[in-house]
Amino acid sequence: MKRKLFFILSCLIFTAVFPCQAAKWKAQHVVMIGIDGWGAYSVPKASIPHIKEVMQKGCYTLKKRSVLPSSSAVNWASMFNGAGPEIHGYTEWGSRTPEIPSMVTNEHGIFPTIYSVLREAKPNAETGCMYEWEGIKYLVDTLAITHYAQAIGYDKQPDLLCSMAETYIMNKKPTFLAVCFDQLDHTGHHDGHDTPAYYQKLEELDTYVGRIVEAIKKAGIYDDTIIILTADHGGIKKGHGGKTLQEMEIPFIIAGKNVKQYGEFKECMMQFDTASTIAYIFGLKQPQAWIGRPMKQVFK
Repeated sequence: MKRKLFFILSCLIFTAVFPCQAAKWKAQHVVMIGIDGWGAYSVPKASIPHIKEVMQKGCYTLKKRSVLPSSSAVNWASMFNGAGPEIHGYTEWGSRTPEIPSMVTNEHGIFPTIYSVLREAKPNAETGCMYEWEGIKYLVDTLAITHYAQAIGYDKQPDLLCSMAETYIMNKKPTFLAVCFDQLDHTGHHDGHDTPAYYQKLEELDTYVGRIVEAIKKAGIYDDTIIILTADHGGIKKGHGGKTLQEMEIPFIIAGKNVKQYGEFKECMMQFDTASTIAYIFGLKQPQAWIGRPMKQVFK
């Protein structure tokens, strides 16, 4: 009886003195790189050494599915909001406000995003969102973000967004940063998806991925960071918005602190599982309205 009482008291004292020990396996930083229009079908075909290095150092699926309709705002919103359009309310490709009322709203009057959930739990967290397509800013709850910015003029300086992200990472060491590239989708619409021009642009974006990873290393936070590479939707011919797998199947690649290194995982994954997985990394309580499932199986 005395031994049992001693054990219980020891556990209580340890918990009081070291309250964060149980969560130390979790990374302190997440950098998510989203590539608009990046279909999973392109990964085996493309010369993308930096992206494939991230794949080799962690795990991935090429079967993550976007939601219907497979279009930009709907899927970016689902990625950040932990739910699909039936719940968050964004249903059009260029939504600026929900076309149908969100089922719940946060203190800022919009559906709770990963940014607002993180801000509520960690008020002092440095968070960022950088993007090429202006539509992103209407989907992410900018009132909950420390720093957000559009790469205006990236059509003339294609690496502008990459340069902005590099500078921000090295100066601020953000807790969470999303970097959203739009160039591949533009190429898909203009020249067609799964074309030489499409792969040329994807290979260019791969160099930006390499530069962002290098910036994380230079910032001194690489060993405490999880890197996620993913997309909003794929494409077919010169468009998207349908229900073909070429439009719906997108990559989800994850590597970093305490992520398993075992290649492709087979479990079912949907677009809205992205926000839930990021919330899990940070130990955040998921909003009741989110339907996403964290990919717990990819962690050690």
